[in-house]
Amino acid sequence: MALAKRIDVARQTINLIENDKYNPSLDLCLKLAHELDTDLNTLFWDGDV
Repeated sequence: MALAKRIDVARQTINLIENDKYNPSLDLCLKLAHELDTDLNTLFWDGDV
């Protein structure tokens, strides 16, 4: 199942986040980190996910 569907957002939202064109809410950040089995630091600052 696609990531966007699992966290209940549009695919375009994921694309915008990936391209630094959208600042997700903390709630969305936490959902992303949970689904990707990582923490916020790794997800948004380390760039290794």
